[in-house]
Amino acid sequence: MTYQHSPPARSGNRVSAGAASDLKTFLAATLLTFSAGLVVLIGYGMAGGFGAFLGIIGAAFGVVWWHSLHGKVFPRDLPNSSLLGVTAAAVVLGLIVLALS
Repeated sequence: MTYQHSPPARSGNRVSAGAASDLKTFLAATLLTFSAGLVVLIGYGMAGGFGAFLGIIGAAFGVVWWHSLHGKVFPRDLPNSSLLGVTAAAVVLGLIVLALS
């Protein structure tokens, strides 16, 4: 009788690419959500309920565009330039909201 040995289990997490990658993905998810909310708020502030509706469409378009850039909404290996871009967008949108209030 022969026995087949199973290969040794790999240690570590196969889903995660590391702590830094997880942090970048978390920050991107947070900033994308925050930016989408700011787009809706700007729309509401400029045109009331219809503007909020247009802001929701704009936020959905932004998520679809982000997906087309990276292949996933929250990719495993997010480039630093994308994280800086979404951070800059959130800052600009936040300044627009402050200017409208």
